[in-house]
Amino acid sequence: MDGACLNDLAGLDQGALSLLLPMHVIADSQGTITHAGETILKLFPDGEIIGADLFGLFGFRRPCGIKTVADLAHVAGAKLHLSLGRKRRVSLKGVAVPLAGGGILINLSFGIAIVEAVAQFNLNASDFAPTDLAVEMLFLFEAKSAAMEASRRLNARLQSARIAAEEQAFTDTLTGLKNRRAADHVLERCIEGGRRFALMQIDLDYFKDVNDTLGHAAGDHVLQHVAQVLRDETRQEDLVARVGGDEFILLIGESTDERDLDSLARRIIRRLEEPILYKGRPCRISASIGTTVSDRYEQPQKEEMMRDADIALYASKHRGRACHTVFSADLPEQRSARPPSAGRRSSLQA
Repeated sequence: MDGACLNDLAGLDQGALSLLLPMHVIADSQGTITHAGETILKLFPDGEIIGADLFGLFGFRRPCGIKTVADLAHVAGAKLHLSLGRKRRVSLKGVAVPLAGGGILINLSFGIAIVEAVAQFNLNASDFAPTDLAVEMLFLFEAKSAAMEASRRLNARLQSARIAAEEQAFTDTLTGLKNRRAADHVLERCIEGGRRFALMQIDLDYFKDVNDTLGHAAGDHVLQHVAQVLRDETRQEDLVARVGGDEFILLIGESTDERDLDSLARRIIRRLEEPILYKGRPCRISASIGTTVSDRYEQPQKEEMMRDADIALYASKHRGRACHTVFSADLPEQRSARPPSAGRRSSLQA
């Protein structure tokens, strides 16, 4: 481009020059800024750019050693790497063109930093030349951001749905307690992790009388009450699960002292023997409980512990119900035997 053309360019009115090059800066031979495009002016909202020193507002990083307008003229046409002197986080790219009279015109762009710059200076598409590929880059970025946000929201919903499905798969819908699947999973984890724990099986006494006399709605009400009692009497870190119609399991972590476990079982039995009101009528139940502890096994196995707790439970049944038994090797296997009927009571009493 010859000097006459450059004179014509510099002589364009401000509106036309800003339309073509909204990110340009013109400085005279001494480096004093005499003109700047509308977008560059937005980078300096206090208006301090016009009349300021070019080399005071911009830092020229590459090529190295640029300190004067003559230095810029020497590298005319080469890519410049700059930064805003008082906003070092904003990087710029540019190219310098000498002007007649010794001045210099530098056309600037944000390069790959355009997204950060748009956000920092509140720029929009009108702040860039119509032919500037930065506009298309912005549109692509916005489209990608929108797609990523939609994908993030979808993934969050899918994750929530997955967690809800998993939680439902491990939950007894009537009582809100964990179910047998969850109990098996936690028991296996306790064994694999080498934890000390107690396994307590609970079977409700006289529950069938409730269903037979007042119906299954009353039975459901009683089961929900039992679930609340078991929650109240255990810690948050313990597992409480309903594993059958009127059968429950407790996994008591880090607690294998038989006296403490017997005290817990007696509290549960005592509370369950308190009348449970259903539509103004008392339902009376109790519980038989059998317990085994991990300490008694050299290498605990899930099936063996479940069997031993079951043996202890039915020992409680045969002792007359409403009691607690800790497993020992001398207990007979009487799981299938019918517990004695002596002491059987009605679930309804006036």
